[in-house]
Amino acid sequence: MANTAQARKRARQADKQNLHNSSLRSRLRTAIKSVQKAIKVGDKAAAALVFKSAQSTIDSIADKKIVHKNKVARHKSRLSAAIKALAA
Repeated sequence: MANTAQARKRARQADKQNLHNSSLRSRLRTAIKSVQKAIKVGDKAAAALVFKSAQSTIDSIADKKIVHKNKVARHKSRLSAAIKALAA
């Protein structure tokens, strides 16, 4: 446990920030799952629409450095490829 006032404050701040970051990571996962669900249905137009709206959420979380930008790029690339594969 923290012994100084400064260390106690930093511990409180770390807990608060961890809670905020966890909620953002959860929003990221939810956005990805919503696109995957739309892809699974098989409607390309609906999946593209959901992907477009999820893309802004995904990018904003990457900009805040909650997850690494390459991880976000990988997810977006795979989702986009899956949507394009629906036509075939």
